[in-house]
Amino acid sequence: MSSLPALLDTVLGVVLVVLGLSAALVAVRLLRGPSGLDRLVALDVLVAEFLVGLVVYIALTGDSSLVPVVVAISLVGFLGSTTVARFVRRGTGR
Repeated sequence: MSSLPALLDTVLGVVLVVLGLSAALVAVRLLRGPSGLDRLVALDVLVAEFLVGLVVYIALTGDSSLVPVVVAISLVGFLGSTTVARFVRRGTGR
């Protein structure tokens, strides 16, 4: 069982690398568009990736003091997404 923490650190390191690559691809979509909704979805995905990165950091360090930050950012991201979706729905005439 002594190899389990080393394996966990390796897996979490790989997760951080994959999140970084994904964030780079999402940043390209955020900058290139082509529409405002594409940029909005890219920003929402970027916030979600940031949250996952924070959770992985919490898992690596064992520092649970960042859990309220994760909850607050996720609530703000959810409220922002639903607000924009409501405005887009009103703009389409539905």
